Amino acid sequence: MSEAPFFLLTSLRYDVELKRLFTGDPRHNGWNYNHKSPLYMLDFHRDRLLRAAEHWKWNTAVEKLSGNEALHELARMAQDAVVDATKPQRIRILVNNQGTFTFQMFDTPSQPLENLYPRILTPPSLMAGPDEQLHPPCFDLVVDDSATQRSEFTHFKTTRRAVYDAARQRSGIKPGDLSEVLILNADDRSVMEGSITTPYFWRHGRWVTPPVSPRFSLDKGSGGHDGTSRRWALERGLAIEEAVQVDSLSDGEECWISNGVSGFQRAVLHI
Repeated sequence: MSEAPFFLLTSLRYDVELKRLFTGDPRHNGWNYNHKSPLYMLDFHRDRLLRAAEHWKWNTAVEKLSGNEALHELARMAQDAVVDATKPQRIRILVNNQGTFTFQMFDTPSQPLENLYPRILTPPSLMAGPDEQLHPPCFDLVVDDSATQRSEFTHFKTTRRAVYDAARQRSGIKPGDLSEVLILNADDRSVMEGSITTPYFWRHGRWVTPPVSPRFSLDKGSGGHDGTSRRWALERGLAIEEAVQVDSLSDGEECWISNGVSGFQRAVLHI
């Protein structure tokens, strides 16, 4: 019996407050600084969908995702799909192997712009300074009881998310909880990623996040997603890639987590 078809997936934030970031100054690199757009890091979301389509050789989808015109068409379709433009939304974009786009909308809490585009990630136990992220809300971060085997579906984000759903269920996380669970790599029990976020850990005076191979690999990197907010943090030097072994984690450790909907938020590890 053949496996059920799957969709490529990315979730991004729609928020009219993001339009305030527009400068038009080419020295400010980033979608929301160069476009008066309510769509958070849209170019990075397009890029992750395109890389996945190229991996599976979905040529029609690749064509519809490639180039500057495709990016602006994606922006138009996403904004047209928003029903209530006055409040923040989580837009779930699905792409099938024929390059058909589906947009699903969900309410999402407000976030300060400082948490969406942080200047730095404040080190543990320090108070945020001017124009730095606000600390609350703070998430409870736990470690999954089981380890997960890396696959194409942990490297690329798709609708095949059973391993993530199972980890959240094992940890007792319910929708709306300020909780997240760390996924462990079955090969070496290093941290792969969070179930819906990228984690950052303070190591040797800097923030580190598990490494991800540029292309799908069964032996390189942590095996997790190359998330949009993760890419932004790495490209701007807010963090570096470094393997994080489970035995290096400590109870009460202060961390950051991020994703393409909620930006960057504090978390405290509970072991």
